[in-house]
Formats: sequence, C-alpha cells, structure tokens
Amino acid sequence: MSRNCFPLFATALLLPAMFAFADDAKAPAKLPTEKMTSQTRMLVMRDLTAERVFARRLFPMGEKGLQIKNGVVTPNDKQVTELISEHGLAARPGDRVVISNVVIKDNSIVLEINGGLKKHEKWYQHIQAGNGNVMGPVGGAPKSLAAKGSQVTLAFDKYVPELTGDQVRDLLSPVFDFKALNQAEAYQKTLPPKVQEAIKNHKVLVGMDRDMVIYAKGRPAKKIRDKDDKGQDYEEWIYGNPPEEVEFVRFQGAVVARLEIMTVGGEKIVRTEKEVDLKTADTEVAQKKPAGKPANAPTLLRPGEQEVYPQDSGTQTQPNPPYPPGSPGPASTPGTDPGTPPHWVASL
Repeated sequence: MSRNCFPLFATALLLPAMFAFADDAKAPAKLPTEKMTSQTRMLVMRDLTAERVFARRLFPMGEKGLQIKNGVVTPNDKQVTELISEHGLAARPGDRVVISNVVIKDNSIVLEINGGLKKHEKWYQHIQAGNGNVMGPVGGAPKSLAAKGSQVTLAFDKYVPELTGDQVRDLLSPVFDFKALNQAEAYQKTLPPKVQEAIKNHKVLVGMDRDMVIYAKGRPAKKIRDKDDKGQDYEEWIYGNPPEEVEFVRFQGAVVARLEIMTVGGEKIVRTEKEVDLKTADTEVAQKKPAGKPANAPTLLRPGEQEVYPQDSGTQTQPNPPYPPGSPGPASTPGTDPGTPPHWVASL
C-alpha cells in the first residue's frame, strides 16, 4: 500500500510547479533525425537575424556567453555572476535585445545579441588614403573594438538537425521570450509566482528589489537616505500623501528590508520579516560593490607622507588651495561636518 501511495504523493508535490511554469517550460520535443541542409540553414538564418526578443536570464559580456544543450543552460547562476563581475553585464531578465547575427556550424547554432562578443569594423574603415607618406582611414578615426554584446550557443550531440525557425525558437525558450508584448510582461514572467501576483495587485513584499517595487508601485515621488539606529545606511521610498494611505519602503542594500504603512484610519502597519527570498545571480550582481583600493597599491609618496589633495572616489572635486603650516585655513560651515550622516529628500 505504501508503495502505491508514494508516486501519488510525489505527483501531488510536482503538480503546482508544473502549472506555475506551464507557459515557459515545455517538454522537449523530439528532434528530427535528418541533418540540416544548406537551404534550410539560409532560411533559419534569415528568419532569426535582426529579430528583437526579451532576455530571460543574465547575459555576461566577454568571450563566453550562454550555452543550451538538451534543455540545460550553462554556465550556472554562480558562474554567470563571476563572469559579469569580471567582464560586465550585457543584458538582464526583461531587457529587450536584438539577435544581430546567426551562425550555423556543424553541431551548433550560435546567435549573437547586441553585436556579439567582438565589434566588427565596417568595410570602409579598412580603406586608407593619403598624400605621400601620410595615410589615414577614409571612414574617420578607428572605432573601439570593445563590444558590449553576448551570445547563445545552441549545441547538439553530432550535427544540427533539420529544424525550422519556430523549432529553434522553442529550443531557445530557456533564455529568450519571443512572445512577450512588452518589457514589463517579459520581466514579470521571469519572477516567482508570488512576486508576479504582488506586482499585479500593486503590492510591495519585504525582499523585493528596486525593479520589482517600481513595476508594482511606479517610481516614488520622494526618496530619503539616512542611517538607522544601528548606523546602517538605508534608502526609503515614500508613496502617497496624507490623508491618503502612505507607504514607506525601506531598502538596505539591494532589497526591501522594512515596509511601513500608515492607513487612512491612522493604523500603523510594519513588516520586517522577509516575504520573498530572491537569492539569485541578479540580486548578487546588484549587491556586489567595487573592490576597494588594495593596501599595497603603488604610490609616489614617501613613507608616512599624506596625500596633499585627497579626492573622493565617487565624485570629481577641485583640490583645496594649500595653506601654510599653522594657518587656520578656511572657516568651517555649520552642518557640513564630513562625519554627519547624509539626510536629504529628493523629488523626482
């Protein structure tokens, strides 16, 4: 009896997940056994090139993009985060991208997005003209070859089978959304069902990131940056004005850490317990901070000598005028102590 109950129990657990991803995750279709002909190659390349789609995953820039083989996408989220930290971000879930080039090889289909991994020069940039020993490009100054795109490789075991453009689109569904009508719809499809429902009802959940809050509530009329009782920096977004309902959405790092709602009747509702866990590669990229200056960085200063005009790493400022030793220097202005925590309100 127990043997018969276990499959039913396992099926009951899997059914909600199957329905949740019914639109995005399809059972892998049986691929044709024939090898793709040269004529079909040209048709598929023409069908997909220059098509605009929405990304469903993070795409790293650099020499390595994403690969799909037997429905499995590699590299994994952790490896993608490392690649983005090293090379930069080409696209995030919900972004509209363009398939700029399609190359069909013996056992793979390579699709470049937003220009691909390498920026190719135009034909006229190779032409030079000049007078005597002075030569220069006709097309103007050489352009930077640093590309900001990425690529997807659809890999097969032995050879590329005889596929139509629509069949290739189905195989690319783990990374591309070909059916979304707009960016908001494409982005929401990449989120967990609980977050999708909250955005649909214009609700904020503790644990959401900034993009999710904007899709749920729009951009705030006011923002406040300050420090809490523990000295931790936070940013608070304010929605609504009294006597209407007012929501205070507090971010610490990349996600909502506290939600305070002042109702029309004067009731105060505070939520701090995490309602959605978004430990994804996208959140890790948003939380990642640039590496600080190493302790043994090269310098021209002598041992014990201080920098004359220290610069703030985040802003470009003009150096202060030098003052002789023992002189009082410029008078300080009240409220401008650099140790004072920032507190300001900005209207968008």
